[in-house]
Amino acid sequence: MTEIPRFDITLAGEINLDLILYGLPEQMPLERELLASGFRVTLGSSSAILAHNLATLGTRVGFQTRLGRDDFGQLALGRLAESGVDLSEIRYSEDGTGTGVTILLPHGERRHILTYLGTIARLTREDLNMDYLTAAPHFHLSSLYLQQGLTADVPQIFAALRQAGMTISLDTNDDPGGEWGGVLDQLLDSIDVLLPNEDELKQIAGSGTLEDALDALAERVPLIVVKRGRQGALVQQGDHRESVPPVIVTPVDTIGAGDSFNAGFLSGYLKGESPARCAAMGNITGALSTLRPGGTEAFRDAKLREEFLAMHGF
Repeated sequence: MTEIPRFDITLAGEINLDLILYGLPEQMPLERELLASGFRVTLGSSSAILAHNLATLGTRVGFQTRLGRDDFGQLALGRLAESGVDLSEIRYSEDGTGTGVTILLPHGERRHILTYLGTIARLTREDLNMDYLTAAPHFHLSSLYLQQGLTADVPQIFAALRQAGMTISLDTNDDPGGEWGGVLDQLLDSIDVLLPNEDELKQIAGSGTLEDALDALAERVPLIVVKRGRQGALVQQGDHRESVPPVIVTPVDTIGAGDSFNAGFLSGYLKGESPARCAAMGNITGALSTLRPGGTEAFRDAKLREEFLAMHGF
């Protein structure tokens, strides 16, 4: 009898809170007290948002992370635990390093993003329990350039996961240094799915257009899924390219929408759905995310979540 894996997917990554201040001007003068029109504290970080939202969709998620022994860390961990994500392998920093935090200042479709890395940059290969991570058929990594303590070892980690028979997906997110170098080039030949937005894809490929970027990377990555916001998603598999239309909503904010797209996409991918269907599922969950502040609040609202998913045939 084939043993059933403990999880559907495992992740190793960052966890922090998002502190969101609404209504502030894009150009902010110094030495002035500027008054926000709204404020929210939500679960942040691409890795934790994805883990949380996947779990609310019924996926069995194992998550490894490092955080500080502080109030921010406990609040973030509590929010993640509510979703049902397994947190039995978390690690704490004992050197006084605080849990990371991100301050977001939305300005319509644009936003300032200010991050204190803290323990985000302290997760290392030594923290990872590889038996735990391989207790699933699939592994996902987000925020490659924020996980500074882990980055150099990711090629070896991916090789070990591959040897265990796992498939792997990657969402690099932004590179704050704007260099898009390091181990990324090595990783492109060892992943099954790449999940960038349009700008990230062009940066990864070093190309000026979306089409050139897809042409450059399609020979190396079996499946590329590009998140395009109001334009939906674009799926590239081998030489086949397909546009998947968006789900139209009036957004409250778009924080975490890309990570929420990943949740819907991977939910379908783990069930063996076609790439186009997975992208359609991602468009649904990405749109859902925008109906509440932050990246997880719409998924925490069970009534909203279930009604929206049912309405759109998730």
